[in-house]
Amino acid sequence: MTVDPRAELSDFLRTRRARLSPDDVGLPRYGRTRRVPGLRREELAQLAGVSVAYYTRLEQGNGRNVSAEVLDAIARALRLDDAEREHLNNLTRSRPGKKKAPRSQLRPALQHLLDGIAVPAYIGGRCSDVLAWNSMAAALFGDWGRLEPRDRNWARMIFLRPECQNLFVDWRSKASDVVAFLRLDASCCSDDPELAALVGELSLKSELFRQLWAAHEVRQKSFGTKVVRHPLVGEMTLSYEALAVPSEPGTFLTTYHAEPGSPSAEALQLLASWGEDATAAGASARTQA
Repeated sequence: MTVDPRAELSDFLRTRRARLSPDDVGLPRYGRTRRVPGLRREELAQLAGVSVAYYTRLEQGNGRNVSAEVLDAIARALRLDDAEREHLNNLTRSRPGKKKAPRSQLRPALQHLLDGIAVPAYIGGRCSDVLAWNSMAAALFGDWGRLEPRDRNWARMIFLRPECQNLFVDWRSKASDVVAFLRLDASCCSDDPELAALVGELSLKSELFRQLWAAHEVRQKSFGTKVVRHPLVGEMTLSYEALAVPSEPGTFLTTYHAEPGSPSAEALQLLASWGEDATAAGASARTQA
């Protein structure tokens, strides 16, 4: 399966247009009955200040030589957020995809940094790969070292590994986030064969992935809260922060932490005190679940 930038641009614009109504943007309702939801092309073109023919060509996937000003006008008309604007810009650049950097190129100092962090932390790369992690991350999420390198990937883990699905109380929310992050990555490395293989594999094996992928939602890695159900210490409410690593393009340092003094913080401390024993016991408990 390939990721076609022209088709991606077309589908993205159509899905963004479909979520708006004339009432949302202050346009009157007139003319023939609407058979499909959303704004019509001529309405969107009017809001963006471009001709209907020009917008139609863009929505058909012809994003070459589109000026930044026109893209900005269309983004405003579609009420795109920052992640969606970035996605639109990536899709219209029509440049060769960026290949993912080999895992071996991560600087050893980054692993030293991870080992010195007292909470679960890992470094993720493009297309949801997990590149490096500390012992606390292994205790929380499972021993990623036991997986093949290609399987150290959040998209494969969340859709294909039941033990990972059981870990997140709101699994669908985590799945939606993973696909939205993957969508944003895909817009800047569309001809990466590993990306095509990943999307093709998950599309064949997961109905939910197919549905989420078709929705064309995109999000940036930033921060939030997840509730996890660890097999040894029970439920924990954890906040995460994703910080870009400037020296390693396309990578993020992600940490999980709990509110100080909370039961979740005590549970994390318990996992830390168990160290490698928690990782082994947790993996065993997940296998038996």
